[in-house]
Amino acid sequence: MPKTIIVGYRVSDLDRSREFYRALGYDEIGTVPFDDGSQLVVLKFPEEEAASIELVHRPADGPVEVGGFDHLAITVDDLAETVERLTAAGLEPGPLQLLDGEDGLKISWLTDPDGYRIELVQWPAGHTDGLTAADFAQPDNPSA
Repeated sequence: MPKTIIVGYRVSDLDRSREFYRALGYDEIGTVPFDDGSQLVVLKFPEEEAASIELVHRPADGPVEVGGFDHLAITVDDLAETVERLTAAGLEPGPLQLLDGEDGLKISWLTDPDGYRIELVQWPAGHTDGLTAADFAQPDNPSA
């Protein structure tokens, strides 16, 4: 069965990006250096079994131009605590947004050093850990 296994981002300053993603909570699990000075850095959250992000540093390819990609979404258990922790770490998450009231979906936006947008998500109690077809069901089309 097909499965998305990793998202790779080109980064302009590998050390700066490592610091940013480390502050976000990722652990580095390996690197792949290349003879031309390029390097891959593979990351995962401590609770994840496998890698989920790859930082791709290819200085010879010129500047990183963010475009076409919209955002990465990351689920968190307590968004208010996460925003507080990231702010204390020197990152700049956006304000907490309550999309369906206090007990509904909560989000905050963050931008990494190269301009990639990250959506931090706290699901409502009882919601599955991700989007499913049920999130798109309409009263007139319950199977959507």
